Amino acid sequence: MIIRELGRFGVVGVVNVTMYYAIYLVLHLFFPYLVAHVVAYVATIGTSFLLNCYFTYRTRPTVRKFLLFPLTQVVGLIVTSVGVTVLVEWAGMGERIGPVVATALAVPVSFVLSRRIIKGRTLRSTTASDSHRRELVLSRAHLG
Repeated sequence: MIIRELGRFGVVGVVNVTMYYAIYLVLHLFFPYLVAHVVAYVATIGTSFLLNCYFTYRTRPTVRKFLLFPLTQVVGLIVTSVGVTVLVEWAGMGERIGPVVATALAVPVSFVLSRRIIKGRTLRSTTASDSHRRELVLSRAHLG
């Protein structure tokens, strides 16, 4: 189950990064790269929330989840902003590719946090619950 969610999360991520990058490139024509990055990132939060609720985690969006979801994005924004700054300023990576690489590096953090907020479960509790469910099925099969 978690592998499928991670795969769907990846698909949503590709859609989101594509939208982000298109917005970033347009804004970067008029603004410095970091301003363009932050505005593009914030602009894609709503789409990311809805796609993750309906497609990735197959759950209904709620106002509470929607209000909490930006916390995952704030953490992601911090991770990607530090990443893009380090990549562009210190590592000499181009301003057009640095944001894409920084965003990719933030994916694991984003997955864990968004899953926790949208589904309300940690990876460990889901794994334990799945393991318990399998044990029940096996014990019933053995008894029957």
